[in-house]
Amino acid sequence: MKKVDIYTDGACSGNPGKGGAGAVLMYGEHKKEMAEGFLKTTNNRMEIYAVIMALSVLKVPCEVMLYSDSRYVVDAINKGWVKKWKANGWMRTKTDKALNIDLWERLLELLNVHKVTFNWVKGHASNPYNNRCDELATGAIKGENLKEDVNYK
Repeated sequence: MKKVDIYTDGACSGNPGKGGAGAVLMYGEHKKEMAEGFLKTTNNRMEIYAVIMALSVLKVPCEVMLYSDSRYVVDAINKGWVKKWKANGWMRTKTDKALNIDLWERLLELLNVHKVTFNWVKGHASNPYNNRCDELATGAIKGENLKEDVNYK
């Protein structure tokens, strides 16, 4: 399997508000930067979406080291929360429905294709790739062609 490093970040101006997702993908000497912006969404949705956006461009199954400053995303995967929520009919507790189900389902599909190791990195710190993802995400918020997050309610 090809080995790819991916950094991701999501951002929101207001929460909910305009949102953006940024990613940096690295394979050998190759580097790809990506960003998308949305009219109205949440920060957590953008954090998940950034991972989906990046994994979706991989053309073949890859071994991925993924870095995110989102504890929500990293812990939900590494601690098995998402699989537990899904097994419980997308309920976090007996009375509390999980949020962002549409995105979690898409991410779980991608995790069946790629071997992904999720790593947490401190945001807004000394990691240049995490900082670049933040620039991409916040820049996407200011873009002119913002998309509609059709599943945001």
